[in-house]
Amino acid sequence: MNFELFVSLRYLLAKRRQTFISLITFISIAGVAVGVMALIVVLAVMNGFQDDLRNRILGITSHAIVGSFNGTFSDYQHLLEEVEKEPGVMAATPFIHAQVMISSGKSASGALLRGIDPQTAAGVINIQENMIRGNLGDLRSERAAGEGPPVQGIILGVELCNNLGVRQGEWVTVISPSGRLTPMGQVPKSKLFQVVGVLQSGMYEYDNTLAYISLSAAQQFLGLADVVSGIEMRLEDICLAREVADSLRTRLGLPYWVRDWMQMNRNLFSALKLEKVVMFIILTLIILVAAFNIVSSLIMLVMEKTRDIAILKAMGATTSSIRKIFVMEGFLIGTSGTILGLLGGFALCSLLKKYQFIELPRDVYYISTLPVKLELSDVGMIALSAIVISLVATFYPSRQAARLDPAEALRYE
Repeated sequence: MNFELFVSLRYLLAKRRQTFISLITFISIAGVAVGVMALIVVLAVMNGFQDDLRNRILGITSHAIVGSFNGTFSDYQHLLEEVEKEPGVMAATPFIHAQVMISSGKSASGALLRGIDPQTAAGVINIQENMIRGNLGDLRSERAAGEGPPVQGIILGVELCNNLGVRQGEWVTVISPSGRLTPMGQVPKSKLFQVVGVLQSGMYEYDNTLAYISLSAAQQFLGLADVVSGIEMRLEDICLAREVADSLRTRLGLPYWVRDWMQMNRNLFSALKLEKVVMFIILTLIILVAAFNIVSSLIMLVMEKTRDIAILKAMGATTSSIRKIFVMEGFLIGTSGTILGLLGGFALCSLLKKYQFIELPRDVYYISTLPVKLELSDVGMIALSAIVISLVATFYPSRQAARLDPAEALRYE
């Protein structure tokens, strides 16, 4: 053990004449520990929220979409093959979407109607996993409505079902504004569908607006030929979505465009990222408060050890050695607080993840308990910030100690 570290440890662990200085040192360590623990827990919860939100969004929407600047396009089977050849693409499926109104006789509500291929859609979006009633395969079978033409199935979001006052097996009328023109004006097109499934994604916006029918039923109802609005894709790695989208955009060329999930949800995830940065800055103030305690503790220690410093200098200790002694003192305080904070943060996160004793109101949040996800990059950044702040806090006290004149310090001894 070198000389500076040995003296630092003796000063830190030795019993002092002024117990108040020891109390301030203890408060400094506790302050750093509390700040580090608060940062770890808050950022872990925010990471959990972001990860859970992303999984819910990507559970009901695709990782990337190919569309056309011309609107719908017809030669989608060839385009589907080209998309599936792209490295990183696991599966692809065509879709049609349109704004409609759905009426149950009791109530009416606007909705986003999506026509999907039941055979390939399950490989791209997690509709079946999010269905609380019914089966995706029921979209393929036509349901007879007694007399008249056959009626096909429709899957509705759970909030949309509640607004319409319908359940599985009941009937709804889907009304499209793109009807036929008559001398009296435009007549909306309507068709009867049977509710064959109820979807619950956990996202209110989706559960309140989404309605699914089969692709062929959508083409027939909207009066379209064999065309689609776009192609949805599922990727092997969602973190490489931008690279895959750029590659497809270059390969397909105009009139096609490609958007990945980050572009489609840019505002939401940018807001979450900004909130995480702001929370990190705010909670770092706790460590800054502890840093002021470190400054106070070291200044008082320098005042108490004036005689010791003078003797060390008289015996040959250099100015640099005296400065290192008090820098190491502050470093040891900051490191001790950081280690205790890391252990406390890990323990609290483990308890939150295992026992989930903090419950959230379901009518306000889309989840009932706090999600927790620790990331090593966040832990490293928190630990590094705490130690750097603790080191910065030692600059002034160590400088004052190093500048001490032995003759002046020992004159009245």
